[in-house]
Amino acid sequence: MIRGVGQDSALAKAAIEAALRSVQSGAQRVDRAVESSGLVEPQGASGPSFARALEQGVAQVDQAARASEQLPLDMLAGKVGDFHEVAATLKQSELMFKFSLEVRNKLIEAYRETMRMSV
Repeated sequence: MIRGVGQDSALAKAAIEAALRSVQSGAQRVDRAVESSGLVEPQGASGPSFARALEQGVAQVDQAARASEQLPLDMLAGKVGDFHEVAATLKQSELMFKFSLEVRNKLIEAYRETMRMSV
């Protein structure tokens, strides 16, 4: 039987830690890409390009979605023996998609708020 989130949080903790590692490594890649591309003018402390960060975030979500589509097929073919791995990957993909959807909603909300401002 599936346990509630509060009863066994090891899987949730592992998913959160994996997501944090992914975000940190993504931020490091963005910083390196920005430094090498010269998209940001140096002003003491340069920040990552918004377009580049957004592009990489969408690519990561797409990659996770593609992996989650392939994993159940691999399990049926016998390539993956552990059902928990499939379930964890599917949940991680779902969380990444929901997070990206919320980021999109916030961007749209910020755009609409900006358009309502009077100059």
